[in-house]
Amino acid sequence: MKFFKRLLYSIVLLLIALMGYVYFVTRNSKDMTIRQKLLKAFYPAFMWASGKKAKQFGNENAKANVPFYSLKVTANNGTEFDFTQLKGKKVLLVNTASDCGYTNQYDDLQKLHEQFQNKLVILGFPANDFKEQEKGSDEDIAQFCKINFGVTFPLMKKSTVIKSTEQNDVFKWLSDSTMNGWNNKQPSWNFSKYLVNENGELIHYFDPAVSPLSNEVISAIEKQ
Repeated sequence: MKFFKRLLYSIVLLLIALMGYVYFVTRNSKDMTIRQKLLKAFYPAFMWASGKKAKQFGNENAKANVPFYSLKVTANNGTEFDFTQLKGKKVLLVNTASDCGYTNQYDDLQKLHEQFQNKLVILGFPANDFKEQEKGSDEDIAQFCKINFGVTFPLMKKSTVIKSTEQNDVFKWLSDSTMNGWNNKQPSWNFSKYLVNENGELIHYFDPAVSPLSNEVISAIEKQ
């Protein structure tokens, strides 16, 4: 009986400690659900566990068959976003979600945006394709990102990024080798990352478990 009492006491203390940790980590977060707060608090552990199976690959000699700069998409605010304005800069395109274990990468992406704002454009594409982890409206998404992560890089209108008849034209280009020249891989989950160089050529794919601030991503951005 004493053993079970000690076990119960230990479990209660552990739960209290975990609750205190979650509160401390998310004390400045606003309008977050309990699930979102838990995901944010345990993001480092989640990244460590999932990083072991992360995939990344690239093609430095890629030649697109359909020009990247011919693409257009609708921005979060409903205006047209013409890719011709991206000429001369690297572009990191990421499918995002607000209720995912990787959601804290919004913070990492914002830091990357601030670090390389003169040579890199980050574009976020909210999507509800994986376990319905982005159920909010475009207005909800914009507010969530601004309040909790200070996002200032462009967000696009919520769309479908996986292969289907409704797939966003940008992700159709990113995941069709007859268009981008070599890659057929669609996003494996939320926060998959595609890097396009200054000439509009797709050169890298990074799995969600690869941090935007990883050496691999930063090295690819810095490479001339």
